[in-house]
Amino acid sequence: MNNPSLSPAALAALPDEKLLEAVQRQTFAFFWEASHPVSGLAPDRCTTSADPADDLVATGGSGFSVMAHIVAAERGWITRAAAAERIGHMLELLNRATCYHGVYPHFMNGRTGATIPFSRKDDGGDLVETSFLFMGLLCAREYFKRKNPQESKIRGLIDYLWSEVEWTWYTRGGSVLQWHWSPNNGWALDHDIRGWNECLVTYVLAASAPRYRISPRVYHEGFAVGRNFLNGKSYYDFDLPLGAPFGGPLFLSQYSFCAMDPRNLTDRYADYWQQNVNHVHINRAHCVKTRSITADTAPPAGVSHRATARMVMPRTPPLRMTARFRPPPPYPACPTHRRKPSARCATSSKCMAKKFGAALASSTHSAKPGIGTPIRTWPSIRDRSWS
Repeated sequence: MNNPSLSPAALAALPDEKLLEAVQRQTFAFFWEASHPVSGLAPDRCTTSADPADDLVATGGSGFSVMAHIVAAERGWITRAAAAERIGHMLELLNRATCYHGVYPHFMNGRTGATIPFSRKDDGGDLVETSFLFMGLLCAREYFKRKNPQESKIRGLIDYLWSEVEWTWYTRGGSVLQWHWSPNNGWALDHDIRGWNECLVTYVLAASAPRYRISPRVYHEGFAVGRNFLNGKSYYDFDLPLGAPFGGPLFLSQYSFCAMDPRNLTDRYADYWQQNVNHVHINRAHCVKTRSITADTAPPAGVSHRATARMVMPRTPPLRMTARFRPPPPYPACPTHRRKPSARCATSSKCMAKKFGAALASSTHSAKPGIGTPIRTWPSIRDRSWS
């Protein structure tokens, strides 16, 4: 299968359908080509100029990777067997990875499954990132239904890992789920998961779990009482049932519905199809407005609305969203010195950074002798030999 990367100019010149196809395939290429060479789990990010400095993989991002592999197999970009093989390797690492009452950390080592701290006290279970992971894994369990050893093993491992998540532990005996717990720091971060935001799926999974299931009261008294949960206002003539003013970033609505179908899904709070559709309409209307383009004002000759609209946030007062915003660090975190790596890291065997100038030592998160030998070199999505 040939999938050459197109330049921005070439992409912009494509018709809508071909543009969508190209963006989708190149998005999948990130999950296929940039995945960890041993476990196949997804990195938090990658660059085109250098290999990752450590073996860090992202728990939530790996859930999205699983769903991307299902789409790729169904659309013929890779074979079903190739997708199953990759997901099988992911599950092998997840089955032996460190977890905290069944909940995975935000980051882990893609070779060993050891926890990589996200921050000084965020060094344990991350319930939201774990939800994104299981959102993808449960999709895989439903997709790989054939009666063969490979797909049967996938289903069995997912069932086991899914049943071991102790959702009730993360309520602390109360009526709201907690984002974090750590054996070193306990509930020190004290972060309630309240809505409206991308964490809806966390409560859905917790309420539908085969074991350790939360009661509906936790959803209604926890997530649904967030200060940005109910909205009910109209923006650009579109009603927004839930969320912050103007809706905030699209992922606040869309993440949970990567695996849930919002059509005909309603409860006492909202019609979730309307929530998603109107959130997009509001976002688009604002983008058009910020470029001085409205529904009754044509763009310049030869320029489409799509090409001129900018995806920017509405100019409103700062949104008071309960979901945490955690900007990525500009350098690898050092769990020993708890700050930007310095020359002192050169004497530390625990520094995560492989390189930070000439003074830094090797990372302990790189491969150890005899451990984590790459299973295979994943073929490029541009390589016809594996299609």
